[in-house]
Amino acid sequence: MRLLFLAVLRRHTGNAVTAQRVRDHLEAAGHECILRDAFDFESPSEIANFIKAESLEAALALHLYRGGRLLRGHGIPFGVIFGGTDLNEDVNQGEKNKVMGKVLEEARFAVAFTESMKETAQTQWPHAKGKIFVQSQGISTVPNAAFNWNSFLRRSEINQSADHLHVFLLICGLRRVKDPLYLVDAFSEWHQEEPSVYMMIVGPEVDPVFTREVEAKVKRTPGVRLMGEMAQEDLHAVVKNCFAVVNSSVSEGMSAAILEAMDLEVPVLARNIPGNAAVVTHEVTGLLFSDPQWFRRGA
Repeated sequence: MRLLFLAVLRRHTGNAVTAQRVRDHLEAAGHECILRDAFDFESPSEIANFIKAESLEAALALHLYRGGRLLRGHGIPFGVIFGGTDLNEDVNQGEKNKVMGKVLEEARFAVAFTESMKETAQTQWPHAKGKIFVQSQGISTVPNAAFNWNSFLRRSEINQSADHLHVFLLICGLRRVKDPLYLVDAFSEWHQEEPSVYMMIVGPEVDPVFTREVEAKVKRTPGVRLMGEMAQEDLHAVVKNCFAVVNSSVSEGMSAAILEAMDLEVPVLARNIPGNAAVVTHEVTGLLFSDPQWFRRGA
């Protein structure tokens, strides 16, 4: 089958990584999958022309609002995958909520990563109850065996022996919903008491204005480092070498960084929000926190 897959690709979000994994899976199953950025299309008519020109038979959208709204009314079957912000943020905006409900009326099926996401969707749009299914994300990790952790630490201006370091790693695109500054002051205070403790934020610039804010804060905060986007294999190597992976997001669908840390058997410390609580069982598969000072009390 020849199908269109719409997702947000240009913003370096977790959904962009998920979209590439879904495409690979669909193609491995024998389908021809054309992955396009939803922001490439300004109107449904542009989508209609593209569907006709490419002789597409079906479509899939990752994110109920950003992608799903563009697929209505084209006469081809389509499904949607909830992204996270559609259920955690867009759902609270009246017009967007109404549009997403209409998308679900037309969609053949909808996929949620967790039971809690499914429950949220069913509560908002009861008419879609019979077409929402739970399918957890699948991940794979391939750390770069040649990655030099000591060199990476030096580039990060951490000039201590790796044997005695406790690096807490936060992986995220720099945008407000990921709230990377939430833990900065707490970790800086901890670092000044225990110099072996560092917080490291790794990820690409997504929101340029917010990125400047993060850069300025990190620059004047002892014990906190900021690194840019990394190749996936190198990032997995960093995860494998760090002391723990932390997540401070105010909204998550299903965090790939958390899943990858678990796959690499690295401890996970995550902010207690529904998306994280659906993945992390407190004191079993990780720890959930609701207050930055928890780190110092826990220490």
